[in-house]
Amino acid sequence: MLYLVATPIGNLGDISYRALEVLRDVDMIASEDTRKTGLLLKHFDIKKPQLSFHEHNEQQAGGRIIDLLQQGKSVAVVSNAGTPGISDPGFTIVRRAIEAHIEVSLIPGATAFVMALVISGLPVHSFTFRGFPPRKAGPRRRFLEVDQHAPHTLIFYESPHRIEAFLNDALAVLGNREAALANDLTKLYESVTRGTLSSLIETLGDTKKKGEYTIVIAGLGKRSPPVHEEDE
Repeated sequence: MLYLVATPIGNLGDISYRALEVLRDVDMIASEDTRKTGLLLKHFDIKKPQLSFHEHNEQQAGGRIIDLLQQGKSVAVVSNAGTPGISDPGFTIVRRAIEAHIEVSLIPGATAFVMALVISGLPVHSFTFRGFPPRKAGPRRRFLEVDQHAPHTLIFYESPHRIEAFLNDALAVLGNREAALANDLTKLYESVTRGTLSSLIETLGDTKKKGEYTIVIAGLGKRSPPVHEEDE
């Protein structure tokens, strides 16, 4: 059996009992970063062998994982944080396991973009998750232009090094829409800033950039309902 196990995106208390059971029971844990996973396992007193499985060795390590599964072993895939396969390694090994007629199961848990969407205050009934945009300005603007006329709420991930550039490009391509900027979700200094893209850029300029950002932007012509309406 191949298990994809969601791990906390910050607060270790968010891990599920079922995730801990699976991590304790499997024969091998395939980790995006064995050092970070090692800290997680140590915290919960779990001792299991690890196999490095990340974007730079997916093909080679994936082959080894399939071999183990075909030998009747059980393997759990974990990313550095959140749900494997969501902007992290996981998709390719799921495809390979399915092609090899190996059973696959997901142990659900934290996903940053879902949390950011729900607490953004923007419409949640229809949304598009776009992951990490290209690093360079030209490709990034073309990437944004794909959803320029989409009515759906848009969600992106970005690093602290490129967050300002991304927001400026989003403003230029999408216009001054309502948006929310989430940072350090579930951690001690969790923050969610809401407003227009231009106001988020202004606010961000006065803060120290750290951690991964999740950006939620309203779809074309969509406005979030007011939090409270005064009686006339």
